[in-house]
Order: sequence, then structure tokens, then C-alpha cells
Amino acid sequence: MTPSPAAQLGARLRALRLSRDVTQAQLSAAIGISESTLSRLESGGRKATLDMLLALAGYYEVSLDELVHAPATADPRVIQRPFTQSGSTIVPLGKPHGGLQAFKQIITRSDASTWTQKTHEGFDWIYVLSGRLRLLLGEHDLVLSPGEAAEFDTRVPHAFGSADGEPVEVLSLFGTHGERMHVRASTTPPTGANAPS
Repeated sequence: MTPSPAAQLGARLRALRLSRDVTQAQLSAAIGISESTLSRLESGGRKATLDMLLALAGYYEVSLDELVHAPATADPRVIQRPFTQSGSTIVPLGKPHGGLQAFKQIITRSDASTWTQKTHEGFDWIYVLSGRLRLLLGEHDLVLSPGEAAEFDTRVPHAFGSADGEPVEVLSLFGTHGERMHVRASTTPPTGANAPS
């Protein structure tokens, strides 16, 4: 039977104290935690609070991770291969999981006379990072500049590309089953020093 996390931590704390040749009474006096509490921590009969762990880590001069024997952090990088499609270089920004998908796109196509407006299930949210994006959306013909975004149902005929022949860099969030990007904004105007003048 695997020991509980509290018991595992207790065994490590006891081993660490003994390796430093320190008694519970000495440790108690040094860090301000009662001997009875230290005893229960080492026996696994009490869960350690963050304050206790910080005091112990400080006394032993070890990191909190070393003290609690935290597992190694996995590599956080998302490594996906870019691909080219319809005049765009597309870099997936996450692993496919069936919900919202995030992409970075570098779009170079600019001759709108060759574009075909398409429809498909889903919902798209596009944010322009650099360049100028031309978006044909149903009867609308829009140009978006850096910092502007568009959100639309992809069942509406649409196509987009560069507005001026220069590359456009965008972030795109796409939901295949109609998931929408939720942007929360305050409806209360700012006051005080941070209010716009």
C-alpha cells in the first residue's frame, strides 16, 4: 500500500532533520513550530501548511520543491509543425483537443479577384498582429489593422488575405462546433489616475 502524501512528506522531514543532527526541540525553538506539531508532521498525522513548509525550507536552506520532493516539471513547450494552406503559413499553437483551436497565421495572398468565399461549420475569431487584413464576409468588405479583431460564424461565406500585398500576421481561434471566444470587458468607466484624459 502506497503511503499517503502526508506520510511521505513526514518521512522526508524526519530524515532531513536527522541528517542535520537536530532534535525536534532545537528545531521547534528555531522556527517557532511546537514540538508536538513537528512530531505529527513527521509521523504523517498532520498536513503541513505553506507557512510551516516555508519555515522548514528556510531553516534547512533548501528550496520548497526539494523539501516536498515535487515532481519535475514537464517541458511546457508546445512543438507543432507549421504547414502551408491557401497562401498562408499556419502554426498550430496547441494540440488538437476537439474544442477551440489556436493558430498563428502569416498570410501573403492579396489578389481578392482569385479568392473564393467558403462556408463551413464553426466560429472564427481573428486578431491582427501586424500588416493589414482584408476580410470578405458575406456582403461586407472590411480592412483590419494591427490590434483589431473580427469574430464571425463560418457558415457565412468568407475569405481573407492581405489588403495591400504585404504579409499579414494574425492570431486565429477557431471552434469547429460553434464554440465562441469569450472576451470579458468591464462596463464601468475607469476613474482616478488611470482614467483616460
